[in-house]
Amino acid sequence: MSVPQHVGVIVDGNRRWAKAKGLPTLEGHEAGYRRVKELARWLFSRGVKLASFYLFSRENWHRSKEGVAYLMRLLEQGLARDVKEFKRDAIRLLFAGGREQLPPRLRELMRQATEETKQGTAGTVCACINYGGQQEIVEAVQRLAASGRELSELSADELKGAMTTAELPPCDLIIRTSGEQRLSNFLLWESAYAELYFTPTFFPDFNEVELDKALAWFSDRQRRFGT
Repeated sequence: MSVPQHVGVIVDGNRRWAKAKGLPTLEGHEAGYRRVKELARWLFSRGVKLASFYLFSRENWHRSKEGVAYLMRLLEQGLARDVKEFKRDAIRLLFAGGREQLPPRLRELMRQATEETKQGTAGTVCACINYGGQQEIVEAVQRLAASGRELSELSADELKGAMTTAELPPCDLIIRTSGEQRLSNFLLWESAYAELYFTPTFFPDFNEVELDKALAWFSDRQRRFGT
């Protein structure tokens, strides 16, 4: 069975999951956070090396102030509480996306988590927070231009190296939950030849059975990379 080495996950359906169960919307995000932690471990146990999760997009700032503030607190509380667990389990944490708009405490927790888990060898989790694929490319070009680099001679490798996703290899498989069938600005550079798997399952219900369906589907794909 062919196993993807880098899996990207577009976390979608947390709020609809909560609504369907008659729960407050915010409880859907809590359930989604717990599932992210579980899904990362399930992926690693099946041979995946890197799992990238789309947790908060640039466009998500347009949501209600209450909802955004809750998500920021959830991320802060999760990192403060769980980084020791990730370190114990040898899971490395990386982060992609712009940090300037994020709360100072969250930025510091992200920095600490990256440092404290850098020796992890069991698998890598990349949390994409305040992330947008188009903005990522534009800002990488801007950084290179500001450094004095002659852009007419720019190579693809140099451009990739200027991104916050510089450490991420190409994505093999992207999974999107909740029935939506689009990338929504996620890992546009890394997903050039990714296989795209869409499932109607809301993210908090995306369990090991659903994951194995996705991996079996991937294994049956014939990847030609344009040849």
